[in-house]
Amino acid sequence: MADLADIETTLVGLATASLYPGGLAAPSTVGADCRIYRGWPAPVGLDADLRAGRVNVTVFPDSTPGKTMTHYPSEWHGAPAIPTLLGAVTGNTVTFSGTADVGQIAGLMFGNLTFAYRTVAGDTPASVAANLGAMIRVGQIVQLSGSTLIISGASDIVVRVVADSPALREIRRQSHDLRISFWCPTPALRDSASSTVDAALAALTFIDLPDTSLGRIVYKNTAVFDQSQSAILYRRDLLYAVEYPTIVSASLPSMIFGDLVLNAIGISV
Repeated sequence: MADLADIETTLVGLATASLYPGGLAAPSTVGADCRIYRGWPAPVGLDADLRAGRVNVTVFPDSTPGKTMTHYPSEWHGAPAIPTLLGAVTGNTVTFSGTADVGQIAGLMFGNLTFAYRTVAGDTPASVAANLGAMIRVGQIVQLSGSTLIISGASDIVVRVVADSPALREIRRQSHDLRISFWCPTPALRDSASSTVDAALAALTFIDLPDTSLGRIVYKNTAVFDQSQSAILYRRDLLYAVEYPTIVSASLPSMIFGDLVLNAIGISV
């Protein structure tokens, strides 16, 4: 799930991309070396950089407290996963193929009976067939050959394979103000660097976060700090608000059969 550190890291990446569109090996768009990082600059290092003509760009949370903005139902959302294990039926013969990755369920249905097996680490199509064959053999004659089952007397066999599906649920939504500060040795560099990053951020409505969710970014304010006691320090701050969700993930099982007898032992699914 995304937290405030992820928002800061994402903004550092966006600022870096705007100042170094050709990559860090190429010159910056403002003609000076730029250090772009999270947090507040160390005074000794900042003084050295300013005297050397370097720009520092920092990203850190503003002192304004964040706001909770939860307004969506807390529901699971996801899409069915595609199984890697395959099953095919010809008459009374069932053959499995593909790969029996963990988190899949292979099932057979014929008559009023269903049989299901969940894959575990190390399974193969042959082991899936063997496990299903052992279940069916309790009340029916079954021949096993590799990954193929021949079920005597069975007709209208249905084979199904489903896989656990990844799902996400938003449990909270919040907004934080973040300050992007430009610490520069000249007014020209301050204006150039801040306007470059501001244009890049202002063009965005949403930013991609590491957990695959999106944060909504909104411009709030600009402030200038030219302090007379620091003759070579020219600073401008951009204030942006980012609204983002707190998300939890899970792997949810998929239904393979409906209200039927499972594995011939009187269990409904």
